[in-house]
Amino acid sequence: MFFGSVPGWPVVLADGPVLLRPYRRSDAAAWSEIRRANRAWLAPWESVLPGRWDETNSPIAFRYVHRDQRRTARRGEGMPFAVCLRADDGPERLVGHLNIGNIVRRAFCSGYAGYWVDGRTAGRGVIPTALALAVDHAFGPGGLHRIEVNIRPENRPSRRVVEKLGFREEAYHPRYMHIDGAWRDHIGYALTSEEVAAEGGLLARWHRLRATTG
Repeated sequence: MFFGSVPGWPVVLADGPVLLRPYRRSDAAAWSEIRRANRAWLAPWESVLPGRWDETNSPIAFRYVHRDQRRTARRGEGMPFAVCLRADDGPERLVGHLNIGNIVRRAFCSGYAGYWVDGRTAGRGVIPTALALAVDHAFGPGGLHRIEVNIRPENRPSRRVVEKLGFREEAYHPRYMHIDGAWRDHIGYALTSEEVAAEGGLLARWHRLRATTG
């Protein structure tokens, strides 16, 4: 479901225990705890603001992150999701982030996907499921045709996510983004709506893959 004048936003998406929803102001403490606890896990792969990690990932800093996310979403330029896990009895907990950003419409209809997950939750299929949910929504109610993901070559866990889902490796970008103190190369992956339509969507592809690999 979606509401308002921006195609496909806001929206809540779910598959099993994985839930994607817009951020809330009340997420500040949980977001900060995850970010601070995962400095070693996240810092080598992210473009961050100047300052100490604990300061730029504090509950107060989240207010500015949340405000910027809402502004971008209202303009139709992004779909920022809090990635949550739901327990059997109903409560949910924040475990990561996924954004379809830099959205350009008209003749391009494209966006870039970025994501991170709590290292304590990695390896459980959360981010592949979340990415498949978000891409299917972007290709459907979101009205997009193409999703790109750019990842540092050294970031094998993140590359495995897109490779498992069948994103095409199509480019190598030298000195693409300033991360962790230097200009870092990235590998470009992409997927178009036609590539998954015949399979019933990216989530259906992911379910079949998990069923065959156990």
